[in-house]
Amino acid sequence: MVRIKPFAAVRPPKEIVEEVAARPYDVLNSEEARKEASEKSLLHITKPEIDFTPIADEHSGEVYDRAVENFRKWQDNGWLVQDERPYYYIYAQTMDGRTQYGLVVCAHTDDYAEGRIKKHELTRKEKEDDRMVHVRIQDANIEPVFFSYPDNEEVSEIVGKYTARRPEYDFVAEDGFGHRFWIIDSPEDIERITAIFSTIPAFYVADGHHRTAAAARVGAEKKAGNPNHTGQEEYNWFMAVAFPESQLKIIDYNRVVKDLNGLSPEEFLRRLSDDFSVTELGGRERSSGKPGHEACRPSRLHNFSMYLAGKWYSLDAKEGRYDDSDPIGVLDVTVLSDLVLDRILGIKDLRTDKRIDFVGGIRGLDELARRVDSGEMAVAFALYPVSMKQLVDIADSGNIMPPKTTWFEPKLRSGLAIHKLESDR
Repeated sequence: MVRIKPFAAVRPPKEIVEEVAARPYDVLNSEEARKEASEKSLLHITKPEIDFTPIADEHSGEVYDRAVENFRKWQDNGWLVQDERPYYYIYAQTMDGRTQYGLVVCAHTDDYAEGRIKKHELTRKEKEDDRMVHVRIQDANIEPVFFSYPDNEEVSEIVGKYTARRPEYDFVAEDGFGHRFWIIDSPEDIERITAIFSTIPAFYVADGHHRTAAAARVGAEKKAGNPNHTGQEEYNWFMAVAFPESQLKIIDYNRVVKDLNGLSPEEFLRRLSDDFSVTELGGRERSSGKPGHEACRPSRLHNFSMYLAGKWYSLDAKEGRYDDSDPIGVLDVTVLSDLVLDRILGIKDLRTDKRIDFVGGIRGLDELARRVDSGEMAVAFALYPVSMKQLVDIADSGNIMPPKTTWFEPKLRSGLAIHKLESDR
């Protein structure tokens, strides 16, 4: 069973929340962050390399020092203020008319170490190390991780009671996604939420595997360095936003490849026909003469869309080419990797091969076609999204998904709440 507790969040006054709140550090490169960051933006804390001209190495000592300096400055200026006492919080996100309601909580580092916070992806050491440095130098979880949990009717009732009230924060970001935030301030409700979660068997990491692993490592490091460790210290906990499974939607995570491994487009299509039924998609022309790309999305599991030499194709994997009884073998990322990327294109390791890149579904199929039409890439593949059931089945079985399998939207906005590891409250 998982453990949670309330915490006294460091967060912006409501009058400036839109100025402070920012997209997560890993969805923007440094140039994009510099253009997007206003004076009070949290990006100066999460991506402080943008404060240097030219933009500095994000892993340099001076950049880490600036992150600490900026976090202190934001608090000194009153742009971030700590709540007087511990609360739970509700964070609602609205995208395309769909709203998901998350609880902002502190999760326990031991639950990650002992497998009650379940992962479905491997982490890369260098990225995990970088996040660990940020947690360590700030003595805080600046950005939350994104969890799911099995639906619970009583939790939903408590959340519904608060979301019927006026929110503490309510704004629409520049990407059109809505963000609302409430404070759960009743001691009785706080106590009841804590008790309910003590009966929930697991959290599932939806997004933020590196931040979760880094937070757990910092907690273990602090525990090892404290001869008077009691288990009650704030560093045993880290910040997460936990959503009911039924409210979450995974969108596609697609692939683009630089070359056809020495094959002509015609030869490549012939090779594909060994394992797929290949159909050219026609009749979707715009006035410009280019395909209506979004109309070419995959329609079901084991159906893929491919953009090659200015045309979209539908690929249906033939019977016997996948294993629906295997939680990994059933995944379309596995089918594509085994039958196309590896067998035909010679891409053996998705993590290290420089010939492949990954495109989050939020960018749309237009982005896949653009990268091929530009000559940067030779072929693009659009995949049918993974389901939450598939994610949970894989995590429960102890398996790991192939790299770049899931993409969650909307992303959590950073800066609505920060958790200090040495609490002032």
